[in-house]
Amino acid sequence: MSSCGVDVALRTDTQRKLAQFDRLRGKEVKPGEFWDIVIITAADKQQELAYQQQISEKIRRKELPLGVHYNVFADPPGAKIGNGGSTLYALQRLEALYGDKWTHFAIILIHAGGYSQRLPSASALGKIFTALPLGDPIYQMLELKLAIYIDFPSHMAPGVLITCADDIELYSSGTEHLRFDKPGITALAHPSSLTIGTTHGVFVLEPSASSEYQELEYRFCRSFLHKPNIEKMHRSGAVCRQIKNFHTGDSAHSRRLDSEIVYTDSLFYMDSNTATLLLSFFKEAGTLHCEIDAYGDFLQALGSEASQEYTTDTSNVTKEEAQLIEVREKIFFLLKGTPFNVIVLNNSKFYHIGTTQEYLYHLTSDIKLKSELNFQSKTFSIFPAKAENCGERACIIQSILDAGCSIAPGSVVEYSRLGPHVSVGENSIISSSCLAATVDLLPNSFVSSLSLNIEGRVMYTTIVCGVNDNLKNNVKLLSELQHLQFFGISFLECLNLWGLRVSGHLFSGNGASLSLWNARIFPVCCTMDESVALSAKMLRAVQSKLALKVYDGKYFSIEEMLSYKDVKDMLKFRHQLYEEISVHQLKEKSSL
Repeated sequence: MSSCGVDVALRTDTQRKLAQFDRLRGKEVKPGEFWDIVIITAADKQQELAYQQQISEKIRRKELPLGVHYNVFADPPGAKIGNGGSTLYALQRLEALYGDKWTHFAIILIHAGGYSQRLPSASALGKIFTALPLGDPIYQMLELKLAIYIDFPSHMAPGVLITCADDIELYSSGTEHLRFDKPGITALAHPSSLTIGTTHGVFVLEPSASSEYQELEYRFCRSFLHKPNIEKMHRSGAVCRQIKNFHTGDSAHSRRLDSEIVYTDSLFYMDSNTATLLLSFFKEAGTLHCEIDAYGDFLQALGSEASQEYTTDTSNVTKEEAQLIEVREKIFFLLKGTPFNVIVLNNSKFYHIGTTQEYLYHLTSDIKLKSELNFQSKTFSIFPAKAENCGERACIIQSILDAGCSIAPGSVVEYSRLGPHVSVGENSIISSSCLAATVDLLPNSFVSSLSLNIEGRVMYTTIVCGVNDNLKNNVKLLSELQHLQFFGISFLECLNLWGLRVSGHLFSGNGASLSLWNARIFPVCCTMDESVALSAKMLRAVQSKLALKVYDGKYFSIEEMLSYKDVKDMLKFRHQLYEEISVHQLKEKSSL
């Protein structure tokens, strides 16, 4: 363990996996060397197309291993079906594409549907394509997940590994590889605080066969608790004591860490027989009209002490549908008795990057993760050495910055071009934007531009808000708009400053809920520069409390932007940055 708390073994193991993946990028993989099929789920056909375009571009640029089936499966139209429903539908799509052959493949299924309302810079192109400050060419979440799991396919029986797009699991297992070769379902478990356990799945494990600390253990699971309270963890026998001895610098001094922990979930594997069983159930059930959770509804049915009680517990359900309890009960009896194994990773870490706050913290301030993954403060960017106030705690990814611009600590700039008179305040996110004019952004600002295709014409709009704003928070009536907050002040006050009239037309959608997500407050412009400048003035008006001259053009909500997004033009902008940075780097190398 290093002085900053970074585990050397975990870091070394992680760097080995990244290097191994780098060697496969752009190369034809050998049988058993990598996944046979990589599946990414999408919320709808439009998102499916956006994902396919980005994967095609990655393959063209040789950023992914070749000779692999990369598939994107959109959820069927209609009611939301949750990641459990997406899993079932993906299995059906697999069979349609590959026949019975899919049961002989090593498959990874990454759940990436949804529109990232808590990290809107990922809303248009997807959270699985979130940029990260490492690699050349840069990694996105897709590459990182494939790299971290690089050892799995060669130690896995045919089946499906299920994971989510916005989390990172790092682990060290010593000289032993993780093996997914047992029948039934096998899940990874990570030591966590009891507080963390209240927001995750928690395993109730059979006692360990050894009293000695081991980095990796294979354990049987008695039951799985979905987001339990602390009392339930204790009552169920999920709470363990973790005892470790740490040396403090010399052999004569050490300290003892004794704490209560639980083992929480991340990803899980199902063998082909279990996957086939679920597919048969889905075929028989027909269309789903409720949200099924792959973790809560599949895993709670497992284990020697699994109880049917959870099927009627809807406390963690966003929207309760009439079909939900019936479907849960059927899944419970279908999976009951299925072997449930857990791989306990005592030396592991679980990171979630699904919100603006998490994104900023992990990319700029998290010393441990930065060391473990070798995150850089500047990645594949033109970043003049004389640029003002751009210290190590700012994070710049595939961007071009003028020497005169200023980036405050704790901020992230990705896929953007910043001119000489741009100042970015602390803890801000600038994404996919071109800031050419004089712009002075407040601390905690969020700025992200989108290309739109409106009647065959490319237009632009820019989302601006505070990084702490809750875009999902909603009210039912126009008279309640004062309860919404934009950059820390009443949304109603903001509307007055912007000269926008309160009416039913102010919000897109069916009017059932009113939120920042569906508020038509973002100007649609002919150029990205104009779009960014106008949106920045909106922020400045909120800060200064001075009314803004009314824009006489069209306004869109974020919800509408995603319906009109022009993925091709957005990727074109990123490609232009890529080409310009590549040429610049070649010139720098040739001048050495």
